[in-house]
Amino acid sequence: MQTVIHIHCSRGKSLREAVAKDEHLQAHMLQVAKQLQPGRSPGWLKLHSTEPNRQGAINIQWQAAGAVLQCRVINRGAGKPNLIVGDFLDYVLARFRRRVRVITILPG
Repeated sequence: MQTVIHIHCSRGKSLREAVAKDEHLQAHMLQVAKQLQPGRSPGWLKLHSTEPNRQGAINIQWQAAGAVLQCRVINRGAGKPNLIVGDFLDYVLARFRRRVRVITILPG
């Protein structure tokens, strides 16, 4: 199952890089699993939950032209994405509320 989240932001630096470097990420039960080419476009970031009952991964890309954080939540098998999506959105709104304009969630 795949869920797509688009977070439309105000213009500015890459929100993907800000997430990757944020020291408060662990406090929201998330951790960086992998990242590719920080500082270059297109780069990507993969997050996992630190909680054992949260399944799935979040793949993140920053679209600078439209200032959109594009996230794909991937679940395998019968896993449900609601817990990891909730943790991620809680984190984004807690840390970057001023930059967020619109959040769109497309269930898969």
